[in-house]
Amino acid sequence: MEESKFYHKPVLVSEVLQYLDPKPGGVYLDVTFGSGGHTRAILEKEPTCKVIAMDWDSVVLDKYGPPLQELFTDRLRLVWGNFSLLYKLIKSEKIPMVDGILADFGTSQIQITERAGFSMFRDTPLDMRMSPSHQKITAEIVLRDSSEKKLVEIFSSLGEERYSRKIAYAIVQARSARRIRTTKDLADIIEKVVPKSKTEKIHPATRVFQALRIFVNKELENIESFFPVALKLIKPSGKLVCISFHSLEDRIVKDFFKDKATERVVKILTPKVVTATEEELFANRASRSAKLRAVEILEV
Repeated sequence: MEESKFYHKPVLVSEVLQYLDPKPGGVYLDVTFGSGGHTRAILEKEPTCKVIAMDWDSVVLDKYGPPLQELFTDRLRLVWGNFSLLYKLIKSEKIPMVDGILADFGTSQIQITERAGFSMFRDTPLDMRMSPSHQKITAEIVLRDSSEKKLVEIFSSLGEERYSRKIAYAIVQARSARRIRTTKDLADIIEKVVPKSKTEKIHPATRVFQALRIFVNKELENIESFFPVALKLIKPSGKLVCISFHSLEDRIVKDFFKDKATERVVKILTPKVVTATEEELFANRASRSAKLRAVEILEV
């Protein structure tokens, strides 16, 4: 049980509260509820505010939502949905204008440790879908049906994997003889062709797993779809706070905020990216890659 609690720790909580700055009577939207750590912190920070918390993973919403709902009653509202479809949810769920939005784009440690396909350290089917109800394509299907050229593109662009060509070739050769069905199948193929690094401590399959996860879940496209709608949903002087966990996500956030600041739509509150303190890094390894950026919405 203690290990489970460790995995579910939210990151950069103090920093989220600092930049989101919940106000008395305010309404806030947490578009990536996860295990509810950030939502709970917001509700505890300002006893009169309300949070609309959404997630497209119905399993985590059903597991972690009800206990918080019982604790905070009508101050917390739970919504099942993907933040990339916020424009639809605004109408169907009658979501009002809000005083701030929090988006944590990182993959939940719950999913990494409990769901099929996310970790190369657990031998599970190559699924990798964050929300099977919303998605049909699994990582196994991607590996089975994609051309060698397409695999190279996925691994290099989404995983920044320097050995993309060698790995893609090895996968195509392996699948001609047998199905690549599990995380172990894939990890074994990669370990055979990627030289062991003397400097990097990560598993040689890490970047390929990241690339497949991003591709299967359309993570970058989801962020790009979310931003324009989010800005329109936040009241003037409200805040938009985003947490990213890898350079591709952070680049999208940084560039979007910079463009909107140039257009005088937002004011950037984080000229330099905000990262975890030494204390948090020691207490929560999941925070080591976390990057927070925030803006304030200006009067148009």
